[in-house]
Amino acid sequence: MKPTDTPKTYRVKSFGCQMNVYDGERMAELLAARGITPAPEGEDADLVVLNTCHIREKAAEKVYSDIGRLVKAGEERGRKPLIAVAGCVAQAEGEEIMARAPAVSMVVGPQAYHRLGDMLDKAVAGERATDTDMPAIAKFDSLPQRRKIGPAAFLTVQEGCDKFCTYCVVPYTRGAEISRPYSDLVGEAQKLVEAGAREITLLGQNVNAWSGEDEKGRKQGLAGLIHALARIDGLERIRYTTSHPADMDDELIAAHGEVAKLMPYLHLPVQSGNDRVLKAMNRSHTAESYLRLLERFRAARPDIALSGDFIVGFPGETEAEFEDTLALVDEVKYAQAYSFKYSPRPGTPAATMDGQIAREVMDDRLQRLQAALGRDQFAFNMASVGKTCEVLVERKGKHPGQWLGKSPWLQSVWFEADCAIGDLLTVELAEAGPNSLRGIPQVRALASTG
Repeated sequence: MKPTDTPKTYRVKSFGCQMNVYDGERMAELLAARGITPAPEGEDADLVVLNTCHIREKAAEKVYSDIGRLVKAGEERGRKPLIAVAGCVAQAEGEEIMARAPAVSMVVGPQAYHRLGDMLDKAVAGERATDTDMPAIAKFDSLPQRRKIGPAAFLTVQEGCDKFCTYCVVPYTRGAEISRPYSDLVGEAQKLVEAGAREITLLGQNVNAWSGEDEKGRKQGLAGLIHALARIDGLERIRYTTSHPADMDDELIAAHGEVAKLMPYLHLPVQSGNDRVLKAMNRSHTAESYLRLLERFRAARPDIALSGDFIVGFPGETEAEFEDTLALVDEVKYAQAYSFKYSPRPGTPAATMDGQIAREVMDDRLQRLQAALGRDQFAFNMASVGKTCEVLVERKGKHPGQWLGKSPWLQSVWFEADCAIGDLLTVELAEAGPNSLRGIPQVRALASTG
């Protein structure tokens, strides 16, 4: 490759989970620290980072499609962009990407993106670079200080997974479970608040597996970290995701009733309502133990909104076993949930299991499951009508004077008001739809800190 000009503009395109969103933000900050600016909306960027996710079906093929579109657009404007592929697809298929896509200059895994700047220097000099090393958490010490952000921010506290669910690639692309130090997290949370955050969502592949030692050397779990963050002035809301049933403890359950800043919302994936399927998935819970766990959360915080993840069509799943999942949904009555058709991931045990389910069977089951989940989400929203709560103003709506924000239960709420992004408004939830609610502002509860 020939040397190229140093890029002046960048665009980071993140796919998948909130952790990818966080990683995308940090890569953007790395590039901004080198004087590269975000490309204006609607304009091509000199450098494009595709921050990929390996969970979705045909994730790698979608990456190649994006690369092809970028190359074609570059040819039309007479200057091809530098292309970097980051994230879990990069980690899993880095060498193949380099062999298959000559337009890609950089491939960087999710544990190595702090070295993106050095890789960019090589790319500008005409070299192609791959870095899929998996050091523990060294990257966080190499990232720039948080810049001005919006009112709701992500904070990665834990990475990796030791659970080895038979359908999941995360242990192979993100590595073993590891927790960031307590003091680093408290310090970064403080910086986020100073940069404009009023709500922080703690992130991890198994976020409730986080553990560390506090400033006095005492062992702390996620509940202890939440208590510490709740003491930060200006931080009004705390959330966390994604949890694993195996890592729930008494302290975290109790925190939902003790910490006013911890929002009444829990995302706790179950994946199936049938015990045989759960065992085949290598999930450590049963349907019954999962339901009893939810009961304990509801006892600690009666108004808690529950969310979950489901996979339909796991190898060998029978119609009766799928109906067990529908029965569990009927019992829990989720406020929100995410559901997917099983998709084999290369290298995972489930990919070679007998009993792969036909596509049309999975399609039918997913439609039936989503109908049940949608019914319960709408019912939860309808039951919220008449409640008064605080809504964090996150962005402008489509119409003049309209704003959008989130309720404590993570519902999207729209309303008309004289306010600003970052305000906390007290609103009455006046009208519900399947995916959002209309709010009527009552009083201006807390002014923006920004």
